[in-house]
Amino acid sequence: MQSDTQSTDLPPSPEQQEKVRAEASWIELLRREIGRVIVGQKYLVDRLIVGLLANGHVLLEGVPGLAKTLAVKTLAQCMRADFRRIQFTPDLLPADVVGTLIYSPSESKFSTKKGPIFTNLLLADEINRAPAKVQSALLEGMQERQVTIGDVTYPLPNPFLVLATENPIDQEGTYPLPEAQTDRFMLKLKIDYPNRNEELQILENNASTKVEHEVNAVIDPESVFKARELVDQIYMDDKLKGYVVDVVLATRNPSRYGAAELEAFVQFGASPRATISLALATKALAFVEGRSFVTPQDVKNIGPDVLRHRVIVSYEAEAENVSSDELVQRILETVPVP
Repeated sequence: MQSDTQSTDLPPSPEQQEKVRAEASWIELLRREIGRVIVGQKYLVDRLIVGLLANGHVLLEGVPGLAKTLAVKTLAQCMRADFRRIQFTPDLLPADVVGTLIYSPSESKFSTKKGPIFTNLLLADEINRAPAKVQSALLEGMQERQVTIGDVTYPLPNPFLVLATENPIDQEGTYPLPEAQTDRFMLKLKIDYPNRNEELQILENNASTKVEHEVNAVIDPESVFKARELVDQIYMDDKLKGYVVDVVLATRNPSRYGAAELEAFVQFGASPRATISLALATKALAFVEGRSFVTPQDVKNIGPDVLRHRVIVSYEAEAENVSSDELVQRILETVPVP
């Protein structure tokens, strides 16, 4: 979590705008390289890049077969960074994720075996196939970028991002993610089916017994770090900061913002972490689009991805089939735009 620097209090200059456009040039290159493997799915690809720029973890939800895992693997291949994958299963143990202490009888001492979490990009595949105790093994690493094994705390590599996939909760053999776990994901993406033309292209590209998904590494961690410095300097007007806060507060108390009819549908609203995530995500989205300033539309565009997993609906909402997505959308339509 990073605070605004003094430069963000000043309107962007033409030089700053040109600098953002120049530094964001690798984004289109990355899109094209991922596009060699992933057909369509612009929303998915752009949000993965936003997570990378905003230093935020990303949760991808969708039915099997929508290329969620393939998209994450392809992004990792396009970066010169370490990548590990954990296949979450019901018999997985926390030590399989973070590591453990192993006793050596010959040396009469314990040694540390680090788990796959010690990497730059961690793919937690089908994260809701494992019980809560395993999912919770990621909590310290996701929030504090460190892992404690025994009595020793080890820092995780930089950058460190968890990119997790899950099937919808109502599928057989899954475990709902604890609220503390979901709140640590900056973005939750809902992946939908491709259109007809995209599916036809997918068929032509993959209907073979020998399918190779080869891409080139087009960026490195240094490029990401430089871009993050500029993301921190993206201009957000004080009125927009107030708008972000109002949107998050409206998820906790809709009646104060002219949406009294939603009050009974909200059990818990979004946390202060959501406010920080929403501000950072809008800055990263502006950078992806080559702008040095945030607009209200940025908040509306990425607001659902930041808030949908942080708004817990009530039993009354479930009875009337009102989802958190609908609540967030109606709040974004209700809160006055500056």
